[in-house]
Amino acid sequence: MIRSAVWYTLCLALFVQAQTCENFGLQNGTSCACPTGFGGPTCSEPGCGGTIFQGSQRQLAASNGGFSNLTAAGCSCENGWTGTGCNVCQNANACQTAFAATGRASSDPSSAAGLQGNQTMVCNTQARVWASSQMSCQVNNPTLQAIYPLSTTLNIIRNLQPSFSPIPNATSFGVAGSAFASLFYDGVEQFYCQANSCTQELGSSGDGSANWQCSNLQCTCRTKTTFCGGVSATDLTNTINGLGGGLGVECNSVDSSTNTASCRFKQSVLQGVFGSNGLTLNGCTFGECVQQSIIDAGGGSTNTTAAAHTPKSLSGGVVAGLAVVGGFVVLSLLLLALGLRTQRAARKSGSDDDESEVSVEWSRLSYIMPGSSKRSAFFGGRRGNSNDINDDKVILDCVSGTVKPGQMMAILGPSGAGKTTLVEILAGKSKSGVVTGQFSFLANGADVKKAPRVGFVPQQDILPATLTVFEALLFAARLRLPESVTDAEKHERVDVLLEKLGISSIRNSRIGDYTGSKARGISGGEMRRVSIGLELIASPDVLLLDEPTSGLDSVSAARVANVLHAIAHDPVHPTPIIASIHQPSSQLYQKFDLVVVLAHGRALYSGPGGFAPAEYFSTISPGIIAPYQQGYNVAEYLLEVANDPPVSLFQMQQSHTTTVEGDSGAGTGLHESASEKRLVRSPELEEKGVLTMHGKSSADASNLGYGSRAGYATTFLTQFQYLCGREWKNLKRDKTLFVTHVAVSSVLGVFCGGLYFHTDITIAGFQSRVGCLFFLGALIAFSSLSALYNMVEIRPLFLRERSSAYYSPTAWLLSRFFFDMIPLRLIPTIIVSTITYWMAGLAPDAAHFFKFLLILVLYSLAMTLFNFLLGTLFQNGGIAILLSALSALYQMTFAGFFVHLADIPPVLRWLQWICPLKFTLEALSVNEVDSGLMIEDTLQGVPVSISASLIMNLLFGFGLDNYYRDVLILVGFIVGFGVGVIGIVWLTVRERR
Repeated sequence: MIRSAVWYTLCLALFVQAQTCENFGLQNGTSCACPTGFGGPTCSEPGCGGTIFQGSQRQLAASNGGFSNLTAAGCSCENGWTGTGCNVCQNANACQTAFAATGRASSDPSSAAGLQGNQTMVCNTQARVWASSQMSCQVNNPTLQAIYPLSTTLNIIRNLQPSFSPIPNATSFGVAGSAFASLFYDGVEQFYCQANSCTQELGSSGDGSANWQCSNLQCTCRTKTTFCGGVSATDLTNTINGLGGGLGVECNSVDSSTNTASCRFKQSVLQGVFGSNGLTLNGCTFGECVQQSIIDAGGGSTNTTAAAHTPKSLSGGVVAGLAVVGGFVVLSLLLLALGLRTQRAARKSGSDDDESEVSVEWSRLSYIMPGSSKRSAFFGGRRGNSNDINDDKVILDCVSGTVKPGQMMAILGPSGAGKTTLVEILAGKSKSGVVTGQFSFLANGADVKKAPRVGFVPQQDILPATLTVFEALLFAARLRLPESVTDAEKHERVDVLLEKLGISSIRNSRIGDYTGSKARGISGGEMRRVSIGLELIASPDVLLLDEPTSGLDSVSAARVANVLHAIAHDPVHPTPIIASIHQPSSQLYQKFDLVVVLAHGRALYSGPGGFAPAEYFSTISPGIIAPYQQGYNVAEYLLEVANDPPVSLFQMQQSHTTTVEGDSGAGTGLHESASEKRLVRSPELEEKGVLTMHGKSSADASNLGYGSRAGYATTFLTQFQYLCGREWKNLKRDKTLFVTHVAVSSVLGVFCGGLYFHTDITIAGFQSRVGCLFFLGALIAFSSLSALYNMVEIRPLFLRERSSAYYSPTAWLLSRFFFDMIPLRLIPTIIVSTITYWMAGLAPDAAHFFKFLLILVLYSLAMTLFNFLLGTLFQNGGIAILLSALSALYQMTFAGFFVHLADIPPVLRWLQWICPLKFTLEALSVNEVDSGLMIEDTLQGVPVSISASLIMNLLFGFGLDNYYRDVLILVGFIVGFGVGVIGIVWLTVRERR
């Protein structure tokens, strides 16, 4: 007996435990407290007729062994009540009659929380909630109707302050700030949801609209109903049970003609499927029985916020973007203010343009190019042993000489004798081999501790083709003369220099280039004099020239020689001049005071010019070398001697020193290691005004500083100002590239816009939209190749001007970037984008258009800097262009258009993260979808109306919330490429000889 009782008690406990309350009813012992409109042991049976005032006494729809079905039960609503389940009141009389039927007095303290005032019962049929409101809507989404063709309705209970309801727990259910929803299909409840922490936001100006925002959404699918497994092919159980997060119920004002309104049921998953408006609800009716005193008192006003008084907050991405832009503007203004202050201080400072007389001396100067065996050992190859053959190439071998102010020295010798190498070493140019020996600059005036200014004129005339002669010299004067020298003085110096060089007649002629690729300008001899002028404008203390007369006719060569002779023998500022001469005429040869004759890297002679060299060879080598014939060109005779000198001549030269001055010091030896070469500044020598270089290696050449006297002559802002001025002149005078970019952009804009003209909103149409966006990205990637070509083309001029310390590489890069980006990238991008955007019928509002434009501009910036990076990294323009084209193809592959990102093999999938076009295409697609784009299509006769975001994710794998992330990543690419360009230009793009 006891055992039977225990068994019975256990079974009863298990039954109670197993019994669950549906529709989020509350467990109350062995029964459930059900939400308004539901009843039965498990709250699974909806009300059938009657009113919500009847509570648990209300008639329910029978289940008949299955699910309760309002349609099959033939339920009909009483007069004054409507909606699925008859829970929505329509007029005040219905509320008053139903309340009176309960037998309660209107002044009952348990009703309406005992508030005093007008106790008249009214029916609120507006979207706004005062206490607890019922609403019932039709769900008429075409996609759902295609799958579920019968009637679908959604009932929602919104509780603002349920204690103000006429009969709490009967006409209301749940706590304040909660919401309950139930979806019915053909009279059968399919699933139910609840949310809490709800707030009500009213429409501005009292238009009757109301917006409910809730949190912590939970939904439960009723197993085996039509939506939830009753039809296995359309089982939505996992989707519905997975609904969570925030919930929005946004309702417009009630239309007075139909007494209904439209609403939007918003949740992230539903918005992803049906668009940003979520699930659209039509024919919504509202009903709330409430006492007039509740309305007069403001109802649950503590949870109501008027939208008119709540400004819409900016999204986090917008705030971050504005912060970045603001920070950039502030930083730019601070740098501009600092630059103006520095510029002003430099212009007020005293002039540093002092002049001094400098002598040049070099002793036992040698230059060796390491052989292949040593270079392979440097890269980790086999190290040589004592038996290996020494394949080092000696270019110069113990060469000595001296040049004083007022003297001109000619360095003669056949091709390959080392003339150019000697001039470049004396000019302090960076060499790839090893330099040993000693050379010094002896200053006789001014500040002897300042490094002398050494001017160097290369063999090739590298000049700005679009500038006039006057403009080129003025540009050099403005950047190479101190900031304290006024612009009027610089103009005057240029005019004087034009007269001295004899080129005043062509001052307003464009220089052009010798190839004629841009425009044929001045002659070769005039170009050579302009090149000399670019160095003379800075008043150099020493001037070195590499074959200044090569390629010129005799008349032009004589003019150049006369100019150099006048400069060297200037009575006010005599300048030592050293020039390598290949094959001078007799008249040209007689202009030089000193001569050095080189053969196989060794000096056969170093001393006075004129007939002295011929007499010297006749004296030391009678019978070995043919004697000089009177009337014969001495230069020709010396070249014949140096062309194939006998070995005995070198031995004789070692025992007969012919230098004007004795050796200034012993050499360091030919085998001294490069790591031991260093610049020596002896205190004793500095007191005498001597700067000496002992055993300088190639790495030291760029650190001497004697080419430009302690850095740049002008401030960064001045450099940037005049560089921009030159770029503007170049753009005005050579419009070919700009006009071509604009014309091509216009044509391609019309072509692309016509190709995708007014793209429809079907699935195929959406794919065409993304194809249009992809086309624009690919167009920018390939059109930016011209930036690379420009960089390769301008590189030689930059190298020459940088070696002469015209400006900082950063100033050059900024000016180059602005005048490449704005006219050649920004303007064409805006043209092609604007034409294509509106012709293709993309998101038709200004906000999305400018967001679209922002992405394309950022991508254009990134690709321009990427091509700058390739153009500076590789000296060979062909290699740079090839890599740029291949990178564009790589970006097209991993952008997500040709292959779904999730389908890329894992070993290659990481490549998408270093693909700028991928982030560009994703941001453009997200921007288009974010406009509320809905796909309206028919699949196998089934109408489809779903959000484009779902199709975007299915076809391309793009994330809906990735727009601002993509913007930041593109900015990261821009910063990374920019830093890379600056670093490479500073470290590697320098003159090496």
